[in-house]
Amino acid sequence: MIKAYAAHEPGGRLKPFEYDPGPLLDNQIEIAVEHCGICHSDLSMLNNEWGITKYPFVPGHEVVGKIIEVGAGVKSLAVGQTVGLGWHSGYCMTCSSCNGGDHNVCGSAQGTIIGRHGGFSDKVRADESSVILLPYGMDESVVAPLFCAGVTVFNPLLELNIKPTDTVGVIGIGGLGHLALQFLKAWGCEVWAFTSSDTKREEAINLGAHHTVNSKHKDELKALRGKFDLILSTVNVKLNWNQYINTLVPKGKLHFVGATLEPLDLNVFSLMYGQRSVSSSPVGSPQALRKMLSFAQRHDVEPKVERFSFNQINEAIARLESGKAHYRIVLSK
Repeated sequence: MIKAYAAHEPGGRLKPFEYDPGPLLDNQIEIAVEHCGICHSDLSMLNNEWGITKYPFVPGHEVVGKIIEVGAGVKSLAVGQTVGLGWHSGYCMTCSSCNGGDHNVCGSAQGTIIGRHGGFSDKVRADESSVILLPYGMDESVVAPLFCAGVTVFNPLLELNIKPTDTVGVIGIGGLGHLALQFLKAWGCEVWAFTSSDTKREEAINLGAHHTVNSKHKDELKALRGKFDLILSTVNVKLNWNQYINTLVPKGKLHFVGATLEPLDLNVFSLMYGQRSVSSSPVGSPQALRKMLSFAQRHDVEPKVERFSFNQINEAIARLESGKAHYRIVLSK
């Protein structure tokens, strides 16, 4: 039996819950969970904001722990190794996306917390293909958020061929944005932080931004017209996106990694005349995860975390929901 914390209704409190996962499949790995990050996506799923949650629901998709059992067909990992698990718990491994290394856009990818129980538990299972060996020497107690938030902001650097000479702006200095600033600084870019809070300017500089902009001040935005090769939006709220598009260089990109639910109101002429574009991406492939972890270790990129124990799960959820978390939350045994 697996012991977990589950909600039984939208927005419900998480309560102790047990379930029988059945026999371990040949391609599966069972992980003893030691740390698990809490992501805003866990909160969205808990509240059924996307309309796909099944109850009882066990959140948790930023898992770090030790392998305690492997299926008969597992070749690349072994019992006792410290590993991580992110948003995806498996892939079809046969489609063109998987065969091309783009597992994260596999149409049949299995979500760690979609239709199955996640990592707010003592054990969790996943396919070998989605379980990532943690590089030796990384701090297990803080690394969990890299398996979702970290790779979400790192993946565009790979996919969009961002150069060290590029000028990049980050909208939102929170759970995603604070990691984006660190990665971009280490990547070599000129980094700008867009924030609506003057109190976050100094924090943004400490995290890696060379410059900050108060996004509430229209004059500051106008002064940056034609400045950015890339703007990375990490927020989930509606903004005046046309203002940001106007700050892009010709062929510049406005790229969304924050899941804003409202439709985008865009002026096509601003895109057309500068041959600018708007794009988005989800998490990252297993290979992107490995590259991200290696890069993070080499350049001392770490999530800034607040720690809770698993039996404080509801307090931790309330902390995330308050918007005051600084900047990620990690549950630990």
